Amino acid sequence: MDYQADPSSSTAPTNVSLGLRGHRLSLEREALMELPESVLLCLFPNGVVLSAQRQPRLDGTQDVDDGEDVYFVDFDAKCLEFVLNFFATARDAFYGPPQGPRRNLSESAQAAANNIPNPLFLKQAIIVLREELEYFVIPPKGKFNAAADSFIDEKHPPTTTADEVAGTDEAGKPNKTLLQLKMDCGKALLERKSIFTALQRNVNRENNVAEQHLIDMLCMSGFERDDAWGYRSLEPNRCCIASIALVLLKTGITHPPITLPEGETVRPSVDVNAQQLATAQKLLLFWRKPARKCWWDATELTLDEGTDQARQIKVWARRVWTLELSLI
Repeated sequence: MDYQADPSSSTAPTNVSLGLRGHRLSLEREALMELPESVLLCLFPNGVVLSAQRQPRLDGTQDVDDGEDVYFVDFDAKCLEFVLNFFATARDAFYGPPQGPRRNLSESAQAAANNIPNPLFLKQAIIVLREELEYFVIPPKGKFNAAADSFIDEKHPPTTTADEVAGTDEAGKPNKTLLQLKMDCGKALLERKSIFTALQRNVNRENNVAEQHLIDMLCMSGFERDDAWGYRSLEPNRCCIASIALVLLKTGITHPPITLPEGETVRPSVDVNAQQLATAQKLLLFWRKPARKCWWDATELTLDEGTDQARQIKVWARRVWTLELSLI
């Protein structure tokens, strides 16, 4: 992601205001610059120019109510808040209070004396895993009673004009029955929050060693095998579910306490688990270089389970994972 500052503006505002699908969110430029590359690419697919100029709204008008830059982007406001809150909490936990001894860790005397080139010693590392799940519903062959919300066997003719087959009209647009079926399948997929279930199913089906290694590496570095997505939501007007999970990277590095115990004057040295650090260093390959993985996955969903209208629907899903490492 490329960032540019407006050369004609020497006093650009320190805050940026984002218009996120009708929600207004103001954040500091520093917090914006620390966001994961994959998130920034979603916010600003054409790059971001950090200038003091106002961006027009989608209707052509401009915001002039305050001194902040305004960028209108197509992104989930709650997802961005989830990322910002996680980063803020991780930053405070690692560096301590603003005037604490670790706030300038990269310039500390100990780091300079030891000449440590590894950024994992100096910054908080966060694993960022995103998934875009685009799903395609295979409509059943039976007819569907839209009024009764139930399927009818082909041997039994429709009894009302509301009965219709889930499909498309002459113009190729989905009818109401198919639209409702897509929404129901989306809600069912949304509840499947386990991170690794789909990928592990693909590993078991194709015996893919590389994918199994990816799961093992992530679980050694901070994830648990039964972890759920931290934030997961349906994208508006699309058969797509966006998910994100954030975890602190297990580096094997234990820094001394931020505050010394009473009576102690000598600060302990940094403790290092060499084996864990070696594993963590593999993920440095994804620092500022998000990697993507895509695969197809077929599954069956049970809609209205436990009711008389229960039915099995086959769904094809195209999953795209984006993995990266952020250092703050």
